[in-house]
Amino acid sequence: MDQTYDAEGRINDAHDIKLGATYPSQFGYVADGKNGLRVLQLTTPETPGSAGFSPRPVPMLVSNYKMKLGGHAICIAKGIDRDRAVDEAGNQLAVFGRLGGRPLNLEEMNKLYLREGKVWRVSNDPAWTGYTLRRGSQKRRKQAVQP
Repeated sequence: MDQTYDAEGRINDAHDIKLGATYPSQFGYVADGKNGLRVLQLTTPETPGSAGFSPRPVPMLVSNYKMKLGGHAICIAKGIDRDRAVDEAGNQLAVFGRLGGRPLNLEEMNKLYLREGKVWRVSNDPAWTGYTLRRGSQKRRKQAVQP
């Protein structure tokens, strides 16, 4: 082990960490139990050795998110690895390590997040009026709304 970091004792219930890069920095997303989500900045362009292959991280706590209703952050899901990049119009910028792959065009991208021309949204509230009712779900909705 090269180093440990606990943000001067503030990270004290860690269960999981996922790493992510947001150009040009690297971040660690920590599920810190009763303390919620913690975000660590691990490298920046100013980190010694960042122009090389593997700079030594210099962790710094940059953000916190306390879970609602006293919840605990137990794990962090891994995001989908991208294998292609496109701009907002659907024009290909790059393909990463995949022969024959192509980016989605604008029409295909819109199918992912638009419903009847509006941005598709979700909610954690089972009584949310934005849910689309489908076969037999009217009865289920009434049951979910009942106290």
